[in-house]
Amino acid sequence: MDKQVIIAIGREYGSAGHEIAEKVAKDLGLKLYDRNMLDDIAKDKDIHVEYLEKYEEKPRRLFSSRKVGAYTNSIEEIIAEMQFDYLREKADSGESFVIVGRCAESVLKDREGLISIFILGNSDVKIKRIMNKYQLNETDAIAKIKRHDKHRKQYHNRYSAGKWGDSRLYDLCINSSKLGPDKTAIIIKDFIKERINTI
Repeated sequence: MDKQVIIAIGREYGSAGHEIAEKVAKDLGLKLYDRNMLDDIAKDKDIHVEYLEKYEEKPRRLFSSRKVGAYTNSIEEIIAEMQFDYLREKADSGESFVIVGRCAESVLKDREGLISIFILGNSDVKIKRIMNKYQLNETDAIAKIKRHDKHRKQYHNRYSAGKWGDSRLYDLCINSSKLGPDKTAIIIKDFIKERINTI
């Protein structure tokens, strides 16, 4: 691409947001960043990646962490800031990429080439997807969705001025349950292509 494009994709758990992000990145020939960025961070910081994964995209534990000025002993916050710095470095390098989650629509909000998208879904479709993917009964699937979305909301709202899932925070919000992952990815790609022309 001639212009730098950064596609930030937020998603509800079970909405197929990650699957859609993979399709968009592949079709546009862009690198996809998600949990894989932890491998680079772990290598750079000489930390076991499993340690980072344990606390990644989690809200801080209020009763076991402290913040004094700009300093914190919260592992969750330290890892979050590592990821935010990583994204800023990638953006500063001029690279175009797709990023899933990590408050990217807020962290990179001042970048001219940022396109922010939020993927949601109908409850019944999300439940069925999680039941099939993880071989869970309906009760356990509902609990898993609620738990993941609660953590994502807490994490996002901790580091962002806007609220997680608030349509005013994104360029495009789309319900993947209406067309399914493949056609939703096509709609998003068409939007991105049109949006690039305005950058």
